[in-house]
Amino acid sequence: MPETTVANALRRPRVPRNTAPSPGDAMAGEANAGDIDTSYLESLLGYNARRAALAVITIFLQRMAPYGLRPVDFSVLTLIAHNPGITSRQICAALDILPPNLVGMIKQLQKRELIERRPHPTDRRAQGLHLTPSGKKLQREAQATASSLEQGATHSLTPAELKTLIHLLKKVYRG
Repeated sequence: MPETTVANALRRPRVPRNTAPSPGDAMAGEANAGDIDTSYLESLLGYNARRAALAVITIFLQRMAPYGLRPVDFSVLTLIAHNPGITSRQICAALDILPPNLVGMIKQLQKRELIERRPHPTDRRAQGLHLTPSGKKLQREAQATASSLEQGATHSLTPAELKTLIHLLKKVYRG
């Protein structure tokens, strides 16, 4: 799926402010948001997953803005940090990214001097990706920020509930 499509799919729709209608307002007879029956939607995994993702991604985007990282950039840097020498092909497989979409990301991260390519130790056709010293610093700070915002976003869950939720979500997307 092209990156812009993913971004659009995760974008929170604009919701008008809930203001009290004036006495002559034609919308005065319409239901308030609290009166709307959302029970069917709330029974759908996709609906709930999207709502949860939007809640986390909104905070993520705000907190990662100082680092100049989008969610996919953060994911790529984190994979490289935890797997020095990882190849582009391995990143594509791990994150379900199409190779042409990763090429531009890698170029931008190189341009920012956050990553570098080195010859792969066992496959002379491949190049391994490594964080530069500035890439390591930025990734460590961004990872600490991500961990903090995840804790804040899931504060209403017990550690066992969070572990179960993550386990169940993995079962959905891994099959």
